[in-house]
Amino acid sequence: MNSEAILSTVTDALYDVAPELSDEELVADEPLRDQADLDSMDWLNFLIGVKKALGVDIPESDYADLRTLDDIVSYVEQHRATPED
Repeated sequence: MNSEAILSTVTDALYDVAPELSDEELVADEPLRDQADLDSMDWLNFLIGVKKALGVDIPESDYADLRTLDDIVSYVEQHRATPED
């Protein structure tokens, strides 16, 4: 799975939590919680959605490192159990 496919899956998980968003509103290197106006529960549900969709365990200790879409895509690329699909 390449970066573009991971980004698409991550944004799908985001839209499940914040369906009012659109691709045009998102900037990949700006804080995502601010862009999407996500509270703590929304953020947790989003990360759970990423885990379910991509099979990547995200421990709570890593949450602070995941601020932007770019951060999340990079994290998934580094932690996927099967990097080549």
